[in-house]
Amino acid sequence: MPNLENLKKQAKLILRWHRERHFPVAAQIRGLLSRFLNMPDSEILAAKFTLGDAQEMVAREHGFDSWQALKAGLSATTRRVKSPTSKATITCAEPQLFVTDIRRSCEFFREKLGFSLVFTYGEPPYYAQVRRDAARLNLRCVEGPLIESAIRDREEFLSVSMTVATADEIKLLFLEFQSAGVTFQQKLKKQPWGAKNFIVKDPDGNLLLFAGPAN
Repeated sequence: MPNLENLKKQAKLILRWHRERHFPVAAQIRGLLSRFLNMPDSEILAAKFTLGDAQEMVAREHGFDSWQALKAGLSATTRRVKSPTSKATITCAEPQLFVTDIRRSCEFFREKLGFSLVFTYGEPPYYAQVRRDAARLNLRCVEGPLIESAIRDREEFLSVSMTVATADEIKLLFLEFQSAGVTFQQKLKKQPWGAKNFIVKDPDGNLLLFAGPAN
């Protein structure tokens, strides 16, 4: 669970982005606050938006209904952490993808793969994070590809692997991406080790594997 002071800073940053009419934050607001659900980006950025709204967004992003509920959850977690533990627990992983155009990559993950934008950083942006469910990916802008595309395709050098829980879900995900017109390096396939998977290629040639049980 993140530190409360860091979460306060995150909320203030979201508020600042709204005041500066930073368009990527509009999608984040729309995705987390239901009262903005049917509003276009321009109306969201022109609407009244308070620090309380930003704090509510941060709370919802971490699975709480309100800022007060998040603070209560943090307090309870802190009390538990004070008791001795024998081993630390890693709670998540955030793979980093190298891309040549942050805006294009964010659009690809949002429009084609159903991710939402968590944040962008820099002006023009050179770093961003996107998320879908429990998966978070960091996007880092570089001047050119770090691996030749022909070598990456031939050797199937994966940039990230993501999983779903059931065979039905991996099929649904494949059909969703197929309908969105994404480019597949490998279509849905049953593997000898008891999994079904497929590989998507992003605009920079990064190979993204999605996997689930075969049955």
